[in-house]
Amino acid sequence: MAECGGLYVISAPSGAGKNALLAEVRLRETRIASTVSATTRAPRPGEQDGVDYHFLGRDTFQRRVAAGDFAEWAEVHDNLYGTLRSELDRCLATGNDVILELDVQGMRSLKRLYPGVGTIFLAPPSMAELERRLRNRGTNDEADIALRLRNAEKEMAARVEFQYIIVNDTIDRAAAEMVELLAARRAARTAADADTR
Repeated sequence: MAECGGLYVISAPSGAGKNALLAEVRLRETRIASTVSATTRAPRPGEQDGVDYHFLGRDTFQRRVAAGDFAEWAEVHDNLYGTLRSELDRCLATGNDVILELDVQGMRSLKRLYPGVGTIFLAPPSMAELERRLRNRGTNDEADIALRLRNAEKEMAARVEFQYIIVNDTIDRAAAEMVELLAARRAARTAADADTR
């Protein structure tokens, strides 16, 4: 029987460095599958259905939500986005790990459907460092920074709901910790599969 991959959710406050961390983890760990999300937004030039996104009409998306086809979904900037359960199952069946980038609410929803999901919270070393990173981006005005910091306080309070907390003090160290975590959980799954045979 083929080994099934592990499912993970990673959540982080804005500015914690989640995208940079995941890019580094993907360079070090090749057994990570990429899911194709569904969305109601219109395709941008060059985007292909089933490759960049599964493009769905709002009515179709909502019908599929009602049918229980989505592992998680949310409304962002007047468009619906979500992960189809069939897409998750397809990726997990390859034996690769799947890492979904979700907010705390998305993590809670996914955990109800997939109780064995590995939940990872990526934390900044401190709120002062998070503020410094947001300011150094140079893309956020004062009101936006204040909003992101208020949201970050709420997200940091929810970190106790996660199994693992990785502090992103340096990308190199945080990526090494995450790769080690994936390897340890993969080894535990393999051992558990061997015991059930």
